[in-house]
Amino acid sequence: MHGRPNIAVTKKDQIRALLKSIETGDPGPVAVVNEAKYIQHNPQTHEGSEGLAALFQRLSLTSPRVNIARAFADGDFVFAHTEYDFASRKIGFEVFRFEDGQAVEHWDNIQERKGPNQSGRTMVDGPTEAVDLELTESNRALVRSFVEVVLVDGHLDRLIDFVHEDTYEEHNPRLGDGVSVLRSALEVADESGRRIDYHRIHRVLAEGSFVLCVSEGEYGGVHTAFYDLFRLANDKIVEHWDTTEKIAPRSEWKNDNGKF
Repeated sequence: MHGRPNIAVTKKDQIRALLKSIETGDPGPVAVVNEAKYIQHNPQTHEGSEGLAALFQRLSLTSPRVNIARAFADGDFVFAHTEYDFASRKIGFEVFRFEDGQAVEHWDNIQERKGPNQSGRTMVDGPTEAVDLELTESNRALVRSFVEVVLVDGHLDRLIDFVHEDTYEEHNPRLGDGVSVLRSALEVADESGRRIDYHRIHRVLAEGSFVLCVSEGEYGGVHTAFYDLFRLANDKIVEHWDTTEKIAPRSEWKNDNGKF
């Protein structure tokens, strides 16, 4: 056998190339998307009104910058943590579901880039590679329990059962490192009750030490999507990144697929 070995292109590679093509306008990577089946969950996006290749070509003319900070795979799903500089700088999470080798469904959660925070951390810096792949399922279960017990049910006394008390690193631009800072943020209430109010979990995606939890709730009384990325080590949460996005009222949706 001669020639170079055939190195399989992973789903993560394909999604990295797809997102980068927003910057370049290269139509090639768009082939990973099955546009006939593609279901778009961004309520602000018209479904099927313009092909992705044409859309990305149009966007590329505005000299956008796209940085994929980290990307992970979980079965049929790929989830990426991204930084965009279009007219303004934004941070996002992009989730794609694959079927028969192509991306057929997409969710995202995007907010304005802010920070660095009081501990000097940005919304995207920190480790990027998943380790402890054999712990994927136990890490997924731990994050699901943390969000259900602490964030949804409000049992703040259980924080240190899930979060490492001494080494917790925080990338949320409004907060800083340490469990005490996190506890204080979760204790803050306004007239409508808890300012940060998680209602339900929609999806928990994981690869090794990284787990993304997609949740719905209210922030300051406004209907909100929470995307929380956690890094775990030794059965505890040790690092956290997130985006928080207001969900537009149904009357403003441009497709009927729902945010989640």
